[in-house]
Amino acid sequence: MEKLACIVCKDEISVDQDATTGEIVECASCGQEHEVHITGDGVKVELAPEIEETWGE
Repeated sequence: MEKLACIVCKDEISVDQDATTGEIVECASCGQEHEVHITGDGVKVELAPEIEETWGE
């Protein structure tokens, strides 16, 4: 399990070892969602993109 810092509150986020790029993890402290990115250098997180409602369009 990888331990990373939340981008918003800097608290610890746990990312499973079998996580894949694009997976969403949530900070237990502030609720911010982060998107996992697996790179040659290890595991990184970025703020998850906002999903927009289409409202039936």
